[in-house]
Amino acid sequence: MGQDLHHMNGLPPPGRLPDGMNAQLIRPERYGEPTDAFRMEFVDLPPMGPRDILLAVMAAGVNYNGVWAARATPVDLVAMRLAQGESERFHIAGSDASGIVWKVGTQVTRVREGDHVVIDANVWDPTCPWVLSGHPTLSPTARVLGYEVNWGTFAQFALVGEQHCHPKPPNLSWIDSATIMASAGPAHRMLHGWPPNQVRRGDVVLVWGGAGGLGCMAIQVARASGAVPIAVVSSPERAEFCLNLGAAGVIDRGEFHHWGPMPPWRHSRAYATWLDGVRAFGERIWNLLGERVNPAIVVEHPGQDTIPTSLYVCRAGGMVVNCGGTSGYDGSFDLRHLWMRQKRIQGSHMYDARDARAVLGMAASGQIKSCVTRVFPLDQVGLAHQLLDSTPQPMGKMAVTVGCSPTEATIQGNAQS
Repeated sequence: MGQDLHHMNGLPPPGRLPDGMNAQLIRPERYGEPTDAFRMEFVDLPPMGPRDILLAVMAAGVNYNGVWAARATPVDLVAMRLAQGESERFHIAGSDASGIVWKVGTQVTRVREGDHVVIDANVWDPTCPWVLSGHPTLSPTARVLGYEVNWGTFAQFALVGEQHCHPKPPNLSWIDSATIMASAGPAHRMLHGWPPNQVRRGDVVLVWGGAGGLGCMAIQVARASGAVPIAVVSSPERAEFCLNLGAAGVIDRGEFHHWGPMPPWRHSRAYATWLDGVRAFGERIWNLLGERVNPAIVVEHPGQDTIPTSLYVCRAGGMVVNCGGTSGYDGSFDLRHLWMRQKRIQGSHMYDARDARAVLGMAASGQIKSCVTRVFPLDQVGLAHQLLDSTPQPMGKMAVTVGCSPTEATIQGNAQS
């Protein structure tokens, strides 16, 4: 097949394997800016085991873990895996994809060669007690394909397990189905996965970064659950984007200046200034709603700059659920707001098969949309991640065409800029 193997019509029939594949590789000598770190190379196919599936990738989604991989921060993934006994001195990123099951291992029973599937990126040992008890994301064996686990989706073939594969909704394009799971799955878990603080009809949900990949999905999952999402954004264009997705209101964070670590409460003047700012932010939520109602759940991922505000505005008995720290990892807050109002701070990471099935059902029924705003060919993966790491970030989701041609990559008409 050679190095010109690229589009779907250049592939052999399912079950037959080409000589190798084109892939976007990150190598240690190129760590740094994504545009430098990613480079297209022709490599051997990944080694398959009896429970493995070789997926012909049609389209892939762009997520921030590709930026981390490119920068080797906070983890040098190649060094980590070499220390664990693996041999590849490169990393293939990519944790979102739709594609065709091309080759199955001898012990695979749930999918067949030729099936059209969407993958989730969760990898864990099925014999782990945490997995067997129904809590796989808490397993010490939990990893993410395309991050801790190599052979991700920015290549013509990805190495996945049958537990990763879900039937692709026939009404969704390759692009749409490839760009939902890695953001909508975690959003669904954040809103539904932490009883008793599960989103209910009529609940107010505050969503930070509403126009970003996670935020745009959290808005839609909240709305599909009957909740009232309020989005925090950074520009009028992003506000309009969120309103079009179903946000009940938006707050421009540029109108407030109390961000960052909370001042020590003993520093009375600085603390009073911060308190004025956070109270004004809370009143903005009331004004948008037309009543003095605080968020039942805060979808929190900026971390350092926003966690004090998130905890303050959350209602009594409510939950701040955090899945990241894009502004920094140091968290500060007033413990009085935590214990006296009996609030909860909950960490949330990844998602499970129940979340995956739920969001695919929502996508198939039109309750959530892919929010794809930009599509790149495989040879521009580095550029896509560079844009994701820029300020301001592109709105919505970005996608990469791999095995599908541009005419097969039709994206839904909503929420595009």
